[in-house]
Amino acid sequence: MRADARKNHDHLLAVARVAVTEQGADASLRDIARRAEVGLPTLYRHFPTREALLDALLRSSFDDLAQQATELEGASSPEDALVTWLRECVAVAREYRGVTELMAAAIEDAESALHASCVTMRAAGTRLLTRAQAEGAAQTDIDGTELFALIAALAWLGDQPSFAPRADHLFEVIASAILTDQAGKGIRQGRR
Repeated sequence: MRADARKNHDHLLAVARVAVTEQGADASLRDIARRAEVGLPTLYRHFPTREALLDALLRSSFDDLAQQATELEGASSPEDALVTWLRECVAVAREYRGVTELMAAAIEDAESALHASCVTMRAAGTRLLTRAQAEGAAQTDIDGTELFALIAALAWLGDQPSFAPRADHLFEVIASAILTDQAGKGIRQGRR
């Protein structure tokens, strides 16, 4: 990519990050182009669809989450690793209102621009869950797909004005339900 094209690309992403944070996943692409002081065709040259733009915004966060999962696997107890990673996932998903619905659809749609990023994030969580299950720290009746669904549900709850004040408590309830009784005890006692 030419230097000026890379500069436009990076600038569009920076502007889009602000717009999507403020307005949610349905932020106007025309408004993003206007804020970036480029024409709409320039935006579409870099990001041909809304999903492509959201994928570019989310990919680095999802890649960071996958890397964090790898680091947590070797540095933390299985339950601490899983809960720490879950908390970060929910925070990333909540950063952009409305993205949870797109993530849920993308995980099943191999043609979606978000599919690969979502699959990578789900795989990272599955590794942490499987490790916790093998150590007896997590319930064995849940799999990575269900864990991904719980992340989306917790992020959605945090986006709802009537539930947002209880989002942290609801996270603790879900996290302690995922963990076995002994491992979940620390969550219920407010250790995390």
